Amino acid sequence: MHIFCSLCCRQKALASTGGRSVQAACDWLFSHIDDPFLDDPLPREYVLYLRPTGPLAQKLSEYWQQSKQLCGKNKAHNIFPHITLCQFFMCEDSKVDALCEALQTTVSQWKSKFPLPLPLELYISSNFIGLFVNEECADVLKKFAADFAALAASKTDVHVEPHKKQLHVTLAYHFQANHLPTLEKLAQNIDISLGCDWVAAIFSRDIRFANHETLQAVYPYMPQNDDELELVPGDFIFMAPVEQTSTSEGWIYGTSLATGCSGLLPENYIAKADECGTWVFHGSYSFFNTTSSTSNFTFGDGVLERKHQEDQGPGDITPLTIICQPMQTLRVNSQPGPQKRCLFVCRHGERMDVVFGKYWLSQCFDAKGRYVRTNLNMLHTLPQRSGGYRDYEKDAPITVFGCTQARLVGEALLESNTIIDYVYCSPSLRCVQTAHHILKGLQQENSMRIRVEPGLFEWTKWVSGTTLPAWLSPAELTAANLSVDTTYRPHIPVSKLVVSESYDMYISRSFQVTKEILSECKGKGYNILIVAHASSLEACTRQLQGLSPQNAKDFVQVVRKIPYLGFCACEELRDTGIWQLTDPPILPMTHGPTGGFNWRETLLQE
Repeated sequence: MHIFCSLCCRQKALASTGGRSVQAACDWLFSHIDDPFLDDPLPREYVLYLRPTGPLAQKLSEYWQQSKQLCGKNKAHNIFPHITLCQFFMCEDSKVDALCEALQTTVSQWKSKFPLPLPLELYISSNFIGLFVNEECADVLKKFAADFAALAASKTDVHVEPHKKQLHVTLAYHFQANHLPTLEKLAQNIDISLGCDWVAAIFSRDIRFANHETLQAVYPYMPQNDDELELVPGDFIFMAPVEQTSTSEGWIYGTSLATGCSGLLPENYIAKADECGTWVFHGSYSFFNTTSSTSNFTFGDGVLERKHQEDQGPGDITPLTIICQPMQTLRVNSQPGPQKRCLFVCRHGERMDVVFGKYWLSQCFDAKGRYVRTNLNMLHTLPQRSGGYRDYEKDAPITVFGCTQARLVGEALLESNTIIDYVYCSPSLRCVQTAHHILKGLQQENSMRIRVEPGLFEWTKWVSGTTLPAWLSPAELTAANLSVDTTYRPHIPVSKLVVSESYDMYISRSFQVTKEILSECKGKGYNILIVAHASSLEACTRQLQGLSPQNAKDFVQVVRKIPYLGFCACEELRDTGIWQLTDPPILPMTHGPTGGFNWRETLLQE
């Protein structure tokens, strides 16, 4: 194949994989066979960092996780803890080995001069928190960086600019002002006197994507058209700032790290990733260890792991490549022992037809089908329906108060640091609207999409007439500015639902779709939220616990006790398949004459 005949391509493959092995370079070439820039001689950008390892690194990792959990992500989380020694500089692919040799030689010359321990001082301002190196020791590090720059220039003809500003480890910046007290307290708990081995490490990035937003594929996607990009979970996607507003709603234009190919992709199939997630690691050299080593650093589960290649002589250093995984966010109510995932089930908010009666349509729609609200508790606008406004008779929206109820639940989840990874809901408009406003309260209405699942609809025996409701399509819901996943394929499509199904059919359907949802999300995330009907709290959780369904009469009595926004939680010990109801992470909400909802009294019945 022509790619193997090009020296430029071979050198690019080696540089892009950190020179790990010939096999890794070959794999890279094969995956980039359709990359239009494969023959482009554009060099990569490199940077020199001083990185902590050992007990101090562990403490910094814990700080990273806690600050992200309590205050959300800030700019510091884009890159692992480090001290910048040199600014980004370009180096030709053919000279990367010489660059690493220059670093190894410089470290060897400075081992005896490196400050031990390296003194750090905590600095806190209104918009920045960091650990600063005192001036005397910082001068030593800057002289080391200058020597590396000079040696690198002589060996590779690159221009390296040593960092001239104050040397420091950034802990937080670009954070909300109200988060300062929490971040300050967390930073003060870092014991900067802990033991630490500092290593000089070289990383590189593709210069073409230096100013792009870094995203990561969460779900697989097979292109339906020639201009679309295939997605493989875990692959990183680069998106230029201009593309964020230039494509149609729900779709973005990006470039795959794994293949180099570009195209359109569904926005709700990807998530934001850390800037350093796509960087390549080329080698690191310790100032304290007597033997050189290359290290593979990964932030996984909050622990800074370091894999050494021991007992190597100075000439045996083999640079490795890594993808620097972003730190994992701590989960709510995390306890020692096996990790758990949670299924949350929530009833929809207050219904318009219940509050204003079954003739509410005549109050709000004129002869031409135009909607005008006649009460402050009615929504300002309603979605347009292709079948006409009469379809609202079987598919009523929620009220303004229903929206408020839902938002309060979302805000409570946010305040409790509960992470929701996936949201599923019944196709009923009241459920979609409720799920949307819960996401608003969670501040995730723009970053998460609701999966509309017909299999979550309530017992069809309760539907009046001989036909099911004519639900709004995902496209119509999206047109109404509801955060819906238009590419989601239901487990139980509308065509499989039947009118006046038996109780056994309903219970079986609910259990089946719940199991399939849990299976679909297994290994991808921990917490799933289902927004559906009062009956769903019982139907979607009872058999998961290994309990037999109640008889229809008792089931109806349970359903009658569940108010709007009734909320329950079911947790599983990972890999055990055992589920059990547990206390929700939020307080109950009392509204109207129903009183508070006590899940334990209502659902926990043998």
